[in-house]
Amino acid sequence: MNEQISLLVFTAASLGFIHTVLGVDHYVPFIALSKSLSWSKVKTLTITALCGIGHILSTVVIGFIGIGLGFSLSKLEAIENTRGEIAGWLLIAFGLSYTIYGLIRAKYKHSHPHYHFESNLEHTHQHNHLLVEHKHIHKKPSKISGWTLFIIFVFGPCEALIPILMIPAAEHSVIGLILVTSIFGITTILTMLVMVTLGLYGIELLPLKKLENHIHTIAGFTILICGIGVQFLGL
Repeated sequence: MNEQISLLVFTAASLGFIHTVLGVDHYVPFIALSKSLSWSKVKTLTITALCGIGHILSTVVIGFIGIGLGFSLSKLEAIENTRGEIAGWLLIAFGLSYTIYGLIRAKYKHSHPHYHFESNLEHTHQHNHLLVEHKHIHKKPSKISGWTLFIIFVFGPCEALIPILMIPAAEHSVIGLILVTSIFGITTILTMLVMVTLGLYGIELLPLKKLENHIHTIAGFTILICGIGVQFLGL
């Protein structure tokens, strides 16, 4: 491995780590949804890894196509900026929608006897209906939330990757392209997994028991703030 490729690999690893740690959207939504939807740590980390893979691959595919078509760095960055705008608004929309869902869920917490038949055994639990017709909101939007995050991450660009891809591409170094892409991607995904894991253990230390009825609202608002930070503050 020559000196230039070694430097590119080091740069790719550094940028992968830094852009992930500074980009709170790379881990905060997963922590928030894991808590609100009671995902296991394994499920949370699996979804995180899949979203990270989609995040990296979408940029790599666009980058390779752009390089193949002879696009300039500025043109590729313009495409990535557009994708970033879309991803930012999608994250805001998702956060807002989930916040509203959480508010509705909290409002219509039940308070009259409600019957279920499970394993031929009848049981009751309390429901609380406030002023309006009873609405059941039992099913957690786990699958929808997971797929929504995946779609947002596929749209979300890795702006830091494009410039360092252009150097080996300009020199027609296939090995350089593969190494830079692989190191950046692996570092990004591993950093996402580490940050999410730290967040999951950290959130267990918080006294959230009294806020359980509002956990979906809190999660949605957290994602909303995260989206606003990405869209307007460039986080």
